[in-house]
Amino acid sequence: MSKLARKPIAIPKGVEVEVSGQEITVKGSKGKLSWRVHDLVEIVVEDGAVRVRPKTVSKEGKMQTGTTWALIRNMVTGVSEGFERRLLLVGVGYRAQLQGKKLVLALGYSHPVEYPIPEDIQIEVPSATEIVVRGIDKQRVGQVAAEIRALRPPEPYKGKGIRYADEEVLRKETKKK
Repeated sequence: MSKLARKPIAIPKGVEVEVSGQEITVKGSKGKLSWRVHDLVEIVVEDGAVRVRPKTVSKEGKMQTGTTWALIRNMVTGVSEGFERRLLLVGVGYRAQLQGKKLVLALGYSHPVEYPIPEDIQIEVPSATEIVVRGIDKQRVGQVAAEIRALRPPEPYKGKGIRYADEEVLRKETKKK
């Protein structure tokens, strides 16, 4: 079993965790998340903490315990603090702006690219070359950020494109004569 899964997940103030059968629901100040846990895993809420343990001692039960622990920890963090991903637009004329429920991007194509914003995600544009994706579900935040990045991934020669704020693009050398 994973060493992290042996540790209890502390429940911060203002967060409620309910377990009914294999369904776990986490409510907090930012929202509510539900998830159905694998049948080989048992969840116990006691003393202001969530404990995850395998129902049977099997290889798959141990694997699912570590995964379940990480997902529940992300749910608790999401409803209390939330998650965010920052994207940077690098390139001459690359811009982003919000128009209602759409993110409109000028990415060097002959037309503006429109990205519809999902209901459970908030997108901010603090400057014309920066995008902030926020939400309570870590997987959804990462997925939306990846979809936006895929509209124009960074290229290796000049580094132009959409990149994560903490991403380093490996640069290639151009052809020599």
